[in-house]
Amino acid sequence: MAKRSNPIRQLLDPKKVFIPVGIGLAIVAWFIYSDFQNQKAAFESFSWGWHTTGWLGVALIMVALRDIGYMIRIRILTDQKLNWRQAFEVIMLWEFASSITPSVVGGSSVAIFIVNREKIPLGRSTAVVMITAFLDELFYVLMVPLLLTFVGWSTLFPLEMQTTLFGFELGAREIFIVGYVFILMLITGIYLAIFRFPNAARNLLVSVFSTRLLKRWKKGAEETGNDLMVTSGELRTKPFSFWVKAFTATFLSWTARFWVVNFIILAFTMIDLTMADHFLIYARQLVMWVILLISPTPGSAGVAEVAFEGFLQQFIAPVGLAFGSGVIWRCLTYYPYLIMGAIVLP
Repeated sequence: MAKRSNPIRQLLDPKKVFIPVGIGLAIVAWFIYSDFQNQKAAFESFSWGWHTTGWLGVALIMVALRDIGYMIRIRILTDQKLNWRQAFEVIMLWEFASSITPSVVGGSSVAIFIVNREKIPLGRSTAVVMITAFLDELFYVLMVPLLLTFVGWSTLFPLEMQTTLFGFELGAREIFIVGYVFILMLITGIYLAIFRFPNAARNLLVSVFSTRLLKRWKKGAEETGNDLMVTSGELRTKPFSFWVKAFTATFLSWTARFWVVNFIILAFTMIDLTMADHFLIYARQLVMWVILLISPTPGSAGVAEVAFEGFLQQFIAPVGLAFGSGVIWRCLTYYPYLIMGAIVLP
């Protein structure tokens, strides 16, 4: 077991905290310097009062609700085998792993190890993480068309951005469509592997680890596949109420996660926002989330702050406060997990 833990411990080395923090702060410092006069004028015209403090307090409550929702969900998915302290530690380390790896990699592979270390069988840990991903992506897949009915398609993409993917030049709209289709394929694959064809998923796993390069881990893959089949059998017998509770916790977490931005904007803008504006802010965060998935930096450090300004600056006046609001958003929802992970890990 010790040998298996070494790569994970290297990945979760607290020293790696300095990499994403350094990247993020360097990008933030550069943008503040390059647009110093605009930022300076905006901050001088802004008056901090109880209005700002109150809405930032509500944003902090949303951050707490996000993590509480995650904790409730992982306790549900493990049949309450994790107590509240264990659930807290698992979520903090999971978020920590996501923060120090590029968004496209994520922390799921590390999460399997973390859950397993809490004496949850490896196959069950794998299934828990897969179901967690399934519920997250299901929330996204359902919310996108729902919000589009309120805000419309034409208002979603304020940025003219380009990126190259497999030799094709894609703009924000195309990136979003590709990401949405990929997420649909992902939840379909998880559904088939867990609920429909677990035996085929096991055979595929074993066959992959039967190749020459991976053969040394074949026995572990067989054990994981067997555990996965057992867990699949358990999950398929779960009552409907079990899935309602799990998805409700997911809805709580993700809604609170996105509402953090709405309340930060309320704290710093001098514009009277309508309910339609708040729906649009929420919808644009869904677009941002897909775009940040392809960010090459750990935890989208630096990129997220820039995306925040590009997507949401029209809702913040004076405009110069948009980038600063993005920095505060990251201070509430990103950097704390680097600190908590470094504390909890030892």
